[in-house]
Amino acid sequence: MATPYLLVYGTETVIPAEVEIPSLRIIKEAELSDAEWIRSRYEHIALIDEKRMNAVCHGQLYQNRMSRAFNKRVKPRQFAPGQLVLKRIFPHQDEAKGKFSPNWQGPYIVYRVLTGGELILTEMDGEVWPRPINSDAVNRYYV
Repeated sequence: MATPYLLVYGTETVIPAEVEIPSLRIIKEAELSDAEWIRSRYEHIALIDEKRMNAVCHGQLYQNRMSRAFNKRVKPRQFAPGQLVLKRIFPHQDEAKGKFSPNWQGPYIVYRVLTGGELILTEMDGEVWPRPINSDAVNRYYV
């Protein structure tokens, strides 16, 4: 049982109130031994871990389903050195000058194909670009 208390700060008096902590009262009344307390706490933690693992597994299954659905529609694009391609003009580039400006520039020649779908391009005069470009930003150019 909680005991009422009275606090006095200087000249101010605080109204007495009862303070109870239900979890401590239950533990005191049940008089659990240390071994039982540890066992019940361990079971509670194990239950929380099990729920957490179920959530992780559910998230992984969902991601796998979504990737399978997405990959059904993906068509792989293969590029080989020597092919002609057009490079997309992105809105943040200087060449993008308005609504009626072209969306593609080029043609460029594929100089080298890197892993992960990156391409190193050369201009028609033979100048090699120092930075690779993602294959999503290029299209095949048919003469």
